[in-house]
Amino acid sequence: MHDGWEADGPMVRSAYTLRTNDDDFGQPGILVREVFNDEQRAQLVETIAGSLLGGVREPVLSRAFDYWKSVDADVGARIEEKVRHGSAAEPAAGMGEA
Repeated sequence: MHDGWEADGPMVRSAYTLRTNDDDFGQPGILVREVFNDEQRAQLVETIAGSLLGGVREPVLSRAFDYWKSVDADVGARIEEKVRHGSAAEPAAGMGEA
């Protein structure tokens, strides 16, 4: 290693080849659906809904619902239901309005 660079194979310069889940929602969706268990998904819903209840207003609120529905339709719908019904946990510390 005479110049400070080391590699296991040849270094090439080429365009990145996109995979099917290379978008804003594919990998987070896999995390929510395939890695998280039911309890972890429920906690995620509570945390996000509680944070949104801390003072997020329209039109940002609707955009947040759309974002989470793009990650996972069920989780997004559960978040929206909790926020619309005001049934989420208290917002996380520092997330509420002053």
